[in-house]
Amino acid sequence: MTISRKVTLIGTGLMGVPMTRNLLKAGHQLTVWNRTIARAEPLAHDGARIASSEVDAVTGAEFVITMLSDGFASGALIDNPDVQAALSPGAIWIDMSSAKPEHARQQAETLTGLGFGHLDAPVSGGTKGAEAGTLAIMVGGKADRFEAARAVFEAMGRPVHVGPSGAGQLSKLANQTIVAVTISAVAEAMLLVEQGGANPAAVRAALKGGFADSVILQQHGERMSEGNFEPGGLTKFQVKDLNNTLDEAASLGLELPATESVRDRFQHFIDAMDGAEKDHSGLYLELKARNGLNT
Repeated sequence: MTISRKVTLIGTGLMGVPMTRNLLKAGHQLTVWNRTIARAEPLAHDGARIASSEVDAVTGAEFVITMLSDGFASGALIDNPDVQAALSPGAIWIDMSSAKPEHARQQAETLTGLGFGHLDAPVSGGTKGAEAGTLAIMVGGKADRFEAARAVFEAMGRPVHVGPSGAGQLSKLANQTIVAVTISAVAEAMLLVEQGGANPAAVRAALKGGFADSVILQQHGERMSEGNFEPGGLTKFQVKDLNNTLDEAASLGLELPATESVRDRFQHFIDAMDGAEKDHSGLYLELKARNGLNT
């Protein structure tokens, strides 16, 4: 039986809304806050309390979850003296945003110095995983903090403790590298079979269960064939994650040529094709344009 915990979620965007709903379904007491309050207000119908400010949001919370655009946004909240003063004794801050590992380590140092807990816990699975409560959750931080937050995580997906502070974000960068390069490969495969006269849906069915199969092949391959690029994972966030990956690699003295190449293609999709707000499977459109095909 799940023990009801007092949880605050800050950031009710594409991911934050379904995550909130799953936390409510699990029986947790939810407070939500979003800088644009109108985006949070519909969650009142699901049973969430709508906070009037970030300070109101964190007051009384055992766990504070941030699901924001990047580490700068979550860091600005953590560094706010009024927010710090409003945190409850022993509160654990869980940053589920995608950020740089160094941001996670800085946040952990700040909160630990004030007597609070911190976990960096980015996710993979997109909006479908958020809605289904099946997100892959990569958690960095102290093991005892992870265990304390396990019931909160399990309402949203499958959490795995991957190491010390920053390790969760490092794992997410690895995930996003695989996702981006695989999207590129799937786009090339789908264009090849389409232009060659095969049925793309039948090819995906034929490959199912083989070494080439993946969620990206089945879900994003279908998106590409159908021309459905309504956002589940935004291209602009994919580029942000790839830039973070390349920055981290540079700090380790590593060169990642495939990652750099696909980052440049996503950036072109944003700059030249207005792709920032499209799903990251829209890289298929960049590939078609590269080949002189109608997009």
